[in-house]
Amino acid sequence: MCRLSTHNSTHYAAACAAIDAANGADPTVVEVRGISTPLALAHGQLAAEWISVLHGPHAAGEWLLAARAHHLRRWEVTRSTYPEGKAGYLNWRKDQKARHAHDVAKLLTAAGYQSKFVSSVQALIQRQQLRTDPGQQAVEDAACLVFIETQLASFADHHERAKVLDIIRKTAGKLSPLGASMIDRIALAPSAAALLAEALAP
Repeated sequence: MCRLSTHNSTHYAAACAAIDAANGADPTVVEVRGISTPLALAHGQLAAEWISVLHGPHAAGEWLLAARAHHLRRWEVTRSTYPEGKAGYLNWRKDQKARHAHDVAKLLTAAGYQSKFVSSVQALIQRQQLRTDPGQQAVEDAACLVFIETQLASFADHHERAKVLDIIRKTAGKLSPLGASMIDRIALAPSAAALLAEALAP
């Protein structure tokens, strides 16, 4: 459900609906809180929810929409289309963020937003100034928490334990202190919870 922001509620509702419609076409379906949901749709809706949890009911509309669109149509360009290894992965992520930012501009403009607002959302999605920009860090926090909630268990099923522990630590390292304080609120299967506890143990 699309929460209204302090910005024009008609524009905001239209933008949410457009983003959700696009993400709802994701062919990968995950079980989240007992409901089967297209993966990109779940990521967007839960990330926006985390923004509200972290920053309150009056969080900026730009932050909420950037979180909602941070994986906009992500499935259309798969990791396998890039070379193996860290460099290939980083290039894939960078290109995906640029593509999400490009695509969301069309949706926000159609919803009635002006170019300054659209550019702000695009910058938040690309997250090139983490740690120094509060909004970008907020979106990064939301994205990391959503990964833990929706994909950690599946990731653990398909990768070696050492790699899973490393990914958890790297993910936690991207979180702000506020974001990190929310990890314990995430309900996980016992096996995933045990991995999380092991990875984050002092």
